[in-house]
Amino acid sequence: MKDAAERVWARLQPEDFLWLSALAARAAPEGIALVGGAVRDALLGHTPLDLDVVVPGRNVEALARASGRPFVFHPAYGNATLALPDGRAADLVQARREHYPVPGGNPVPAPGTLDDDLRRRDFSVNALALHFSPRGQVTLRDVTGGLNDLEAGVLRPLHDRSFQDDPSRLVRGARLGARLGLRAHPELLAQVPAALALAPQTPRLWAELKLLLQEPRPGRAAAQLGAWGAGALLPDPALLLALDQWRAEGQSIPEAVYAAALLDAAPDPAALARRLGLGERPGALLARALSETFFPPGTPERTLRALLRPEAHEALTGKDVLALGVPPGRAVGEALAHLAALRRAGQLRSTDEERAALKAFLATKAQRN
Repeated sequence: MKDAAERVWARLQPEDFLWLSALAARAAPEGIALVGGAVRDALLGHTPLDLDVVVPGRNVEALARASGRPFVFHPAYGNATLALPDGRAADLVQARREHYPVPGGNPVPAPGTLDDDLRRRDFSVNALALHFSPRGQVTLRDVTGGLNDLEAGVLRPLHDRSFQDDPSRLVRGARLGARLGLRAHPELLAQVPAALALAPQTPRLWAELKLLLQEPRPGRAAAQLGAWGAGALLPDPALLLALDQWRAEGQSIPEAVYAAALLDAAPDPAALARRLGLGERPGALLARALSETFFPPGTPERTLRALLRPEAHEALTGKDVLALGVPPGRAVGEALAHLAALRRAGQLRSTDEERAALKAFLATKAQRN
């Protein structure tokens, strides 16, 4: 454990280590603990930037005030969000235990110890803590076997009712597993049916699905759900996986393009957009991408069109019509309308064919005049 603790604090930014140590000194007698993703990521060799701090046996609001940093207190759970000097935020969380009176509902918190707080979490790899004592001692706390699971590359829920208590943990696990390359523990797979049964009545699960679109590889996370037997939560991820590949090749693929591609694959795009809370923009982007309107290279519309209509050619624009000597005004609009009608009829399959059709149209019009 000592070696693991050293690996974590070696990855912390020096100013973060000093801030956590100073905070622990103010939090006597039990100190504080850096928990969750920050510890996990540090053990994987990354520098943690999102700091979640558990405060056992101490008033969080008073500790936040004593830290001297600007903060916002959240009385429902006794937590505080502090502003750090570099613009980041750190969360101070009152150590607690939780129980779920209704499966899929909100948990009911109660004061607890650091170990209680670690055991209430979703997966063992997220239940690791770096404890800072008021006297400056730093130790790794692992009460659920998370260190062994992380080293083995395994994602394991903390108890056999984990997904029944909170079905959104299924999607959170798929996001985490895809991002970190973790494989599912048999206990995780055994709990998938319980999560699916409660999914319709768990808004948090649909919020997690929306967050999936913010992952570095959304397609990989969606495919992970399918591999675990939860593919019914989302449409076929083939389009998202194609976008993942383009990202891996260096293309810039905005989240909105992923959202629009997801809607295109859905049997009822409007219903999926409502359920995920996507708003109207992804659907509008999809409509533009499927239209005949010209969009410059590098725009989201052009990127999405290349995915959904790879056979589509680059349509001529008003600029092309003007280049053939057509004067600005109504004649340009008539020429573009003629080309659009031919496209809808499937008579134009390339830019060259468009140019030939445009010249023929202009020649015919000139003869009539």
